Amino acid sequence: MKKLIYLISPSTINKNFYYNLDKVLAEKNVKFFQLRLKKVRPNSLSIISHKIKKITKKYKVKFIINDNYILASKINADGCHMGQLDGSIYEARKKLRRKKILGITCHNSKILALDAINNRADYVAFGSFFKSKLKQNATKANLNILRWAKKNIKKPIIAIGGINNKNYKKLLKAGANYIAISSFIWDNPKLKPEQAIKKFK
Repeated sequence: MKKLIYLISPSTINKNFYYNLDKVLAEKNVKFFQLRLKKVRPNSLSIISHKIKKITKKYKVKFIINDNYILASKINADGCHMGQLDGSIYEARKKLRRKKILGITCHNSKILALDAINNRADYVAFGSFFKSKLKQNATKANLNILRWAKKNIKKPIIAIGGINNKNYKKLLKAGANYIAISSFIWDNPKLKPEQAIKKFK
């Protein structure tokens, strides 16, 4: 099965999460897993990260830490994802060792994408393509940015924002290499996480 999913964590981690993550990654269609927790103390974040890392390693999934390149480096994660307001991309690249992944949020902007590549980013993420529960006030992106990126950027392209099993194919068709999903997996009112992940082939 093709690994086309960039999976983002739920906004809170409960005791069932690790069991569910194991089940989800066992489906073998997830390439990256990003830990995105905004309101957790550094010590707790480190403990959670180590637990997740064991599971991602088991399934050969790249473990990415959101925002925090210092933590990513400290726990030896596979990389870090940076938003435009999360500090210097240059500093992040310098701190992360050469083989570590650095991904950058580029919204709907060619300029931000080219800047990310100039700063040696390993992938660029565009969005939000659809209405997102995770980021309700996110910048809107359109399919033209994916078409442009496919022609002009020689790095993996990730699409994010409100993606589900009904709309993801048009993003891949337009040029995305991976689709970032979170709510559809973790907050799905009808499907358990391991059932939801099966909807993406």
